[in-house]
Amino acid sequence: MSTPELSQQPSVGLFGGTFNPVHIGHLRLALEIRQHLQLDEMRLMPCALPPHRDAPEVAAQHRLAMLQLAVAGEPGLQVDDRELRRAAAHAEARPSYTIDSVAELRTELGPQAVICLCIGMDSLLSLDTWHRWRELLDFVHLVVVARPGWTAPQSGDVAEWLKQHRIEDADQLHQQPAGKVWLETLTLLPVSSTEIRHNLAVGQSVRYLLPEAVIGYISKYKLYARDA
Repeated sequence: MSTPELSQQPSVGLFGGTFNPVHIGHLRLALEIRQHLQLDEMRLMPCALPPHRDAPEVAAQHRLAMLQLAVAGEPGLQVDDRELRRAAAHAEARPSYTIDSVAELRTELGPQAVICLCIGMDSLLSLDTWHRWRELLDFVHLVVVARPGWTAPQSGDVAEWLKQHRIEDADQLHQQPAGKVWLETLTLLPVSSTEIRHNLAVGQSVRYLLPEAVIGYISKYKLYARDA
């Protein structure tokens, strides 16, 4: 059970990605985590310049617009554009570091708000390559989503860190603002942004993989087409 003090504070999930483009797998996952963990809201945060992969070929304003169209009408899902705004404020390109974003969000929501940063098991396995990764739990809980059959790291710095902070009951996430790691096993929809981009490039249908409003936006601006 949550303490009386924390029960009156907001509980927020944060789900980052390039969303290039956003698809039903992203949206369904965000919704399921929010419902299962009983969070007040889930924020989808598009990355401006990912530190560990190539920069998206589609401009940030398009990825943001598609995301806003995708969550329209779903009150539990919100768009958080702080990384795009932060990038636009600097004259030179710089990576979007998650630690900067969660520190900003903690300042905005206050010391008692429950904040859950949601990542995939693949990200957990390489967490020690993240900028200031050991400081993340100073600001948030970490919710790690794994497909059935995945296993957590068994050796190395991340494995030792995980032993110290992992919890076995999701209710514990609501008992303090930050500091814990929860591993959630979900059957994820087998939808890939990479495959969607390929389908669009070769003129194949992506219907039912993306919200209709997003498909319309892509068509309007001729995004992802090879001759665009």
